[in-house]
Amino acid sequence: MRLRSRVPIALLAALAAVGVLASCSRASETPAAGSSGSGGTTSPAAELRLGYFPNITHAPALIGVDKGFIAGELGATKLTTQTFNAGPEEVNALLGGSLDAGFIGSSPAINAFAKSNGQAIRLVAGSTSGGAQLVVSTDITSPDQLKGKTIATPQLGNTQDVALKKWLKENNLEIGQGPDKVTVQNLDNPRTLDLFKTGQVAGGWLPEPWSSRLVDAGASVLVDERTLWPNGQFPTTVLIVRTEFLQQHPETVEALLRGAQKAIDYIASDPAGAKTASNESIKTLTGSALAPTVVDRAFTELAFGLDPLAATFPQLAKDSVTAGAQAQETNLQGFLDVTAVNKVLQAAGKPPVDAAGLDKPTG
Repeated sequence: MRLRSRVPIALLAALAAVGVLASCSRASETPAAGSSGSGGTTSPAAELRLGYFPNITHAPALIGVDKGFIAGELGATKLTTQTFNAGPEEVNALLGGSLDAGFIGSSPAINAFAKSNGQAIRLVAGSTSGGAQLVVSTDITSPDQLKGKTIATPQLGNTQDVALKKWLKENNLEIGQGPDKVTVQNLDNPRTLDLFKTGQVAGGWLPEPWSSRLVDAGASVLVDERTLWPNGQFPTTVLIVRTEFLQQHPETVEALLRGAQKAIDYIASDPAGAKTASNESIKTLTGSALAPTVVDRAFTELAFGLDPLAATFPQLAKDSVTAGAQAQETNLQGFLDVTAVNKVLQAAGKPPVDAAGLDKPTG
């Protein structure tokens, strides 16, 4: 009897030990959200696949790549870049695993987090604030005069699309077709400029340099988005990273952020050089340089820094629902991981950024 009673007990003890070991193994394989690189062995990545836009709002990326700031910080890690015209396309690349990190608008960043149920990406830093405006033909001087007109945004659900639709609803303007409604048309930015010149669209809610390009073509500013936010600050471009990449290669993410900070410091120390570098990069990527007047105006509309302005994101999540881009407000707990950016800022003698509590996962 004693033998039969001891065998199950021994077996249970062995199984329990195996369970503990398996649990420890799983914990080491999957670091907790909001804690980059915790709980496992990490190493620099062999390659970093980085996305960004050929827009002035992405100047830290343009300059960071063009001047070699990012590649220099990455060292032996190969830098591979890809450019996009709007955020939703870049989100698909990130969620599909063909990108590791991307400079992107705030609304698509939220959308990527929501689409992956809070799993696939983390917001790790800011890049650019400001630089978005509703620019229209000069005969339009009030919101009501937009009735019966067509206004462009870069892409359905992108940052400017959400901002325009929220603003229209706040001004009791119905979106749709007809003399009492405002038609919102999603167009590539160069197409918007062409159609504005021929009078086929009345304007657009656009990022730089495209708002400045329409102004250069005769448009006037009806709404500067900075006037809609406290202290005139809202995140136009942020940096997001695939969660798995961040967990496995936090050193590479830190190197990317050091390169971005070098680009931001360069903008501050040599504005003329920064404008030239940005414009040359845009010419290389698109085949056409911007007029100097457009570049000059665009840079006056923007501010650059690694602070993601985390406290604005709950409002941005609400705006996505108001604009119809999301069916329900995204729970942003665990959205941010500021570990890497605060290491970089501390090393540079700069103050840390505030995650506004969004670095803490639910549960």
